[in-house]
Amino acid sequence: MEPLTSSHVIAGCIAGDDSAIERLVSEYQPGIFRLTLSVLNDPVEANEATQDTFIAALGALKNYRENSTLKAWLYTIGLNISRNRLRKRKTLQRLNATLQSIFRIQSQKMASPEEAIIQNEKDAALWKALNQLGEKHRIPLVLRYFHNLSVTEIAEIMNINEGTIHSRLHIGRERLRVELEKQSGFSGA
Repeated sequence: MEPLTSSHVIAGCIAGDDSAIERLVSEYQPGIFRLTLSVLNDPVEANEATQDTFIAALGALKNYRENSTLKAWLYTIGLNISRNRLRKRKTLQRLNATLQSIFRIQSQKMASPEEAIIQNEKDAALWKALNQLGEKHRIPLVLRYFHNLSVTEIAEIMNINEGTIHSRLHIGRERLRVELEKQSGFSGA
């Protein structure tokens, strides 16, 4: 097998040569995985980040300029992907903590023990239904209805366009309605 040269492998990868892609991945995957694992501290998420790194790199390879080594370029992509995942994870953790705090505060404002029990049951049912939704639909709903953020603000926070937010809110509301109906055994039809 001939020695690995960056320009040869890059040209092969851009051309769609499976053996060149395999060589690129086999050469750099262990190091990229160690990098993503050191940032994320979760082997499953690190493996996903490693895969995302190679997918992103292969998509951007034709824009690669040899002013840095291929290794440094791949590590930069891996680090950025890991940081983005870490930010999303921390945002979700803060969001969950905020929601739990909101539910506690709302429960404490009740006028009577009966109202508090009813509200706690409603909150628990809503939270259970929200947790049944995928993250891409749950987070826009929470940001919109629990934090009263505008669609524009949500799009900025999630770094996606407003049309996508509108779509996710619509689909999320519908899925939430279905989940709540399943829980209550009630059908609005």
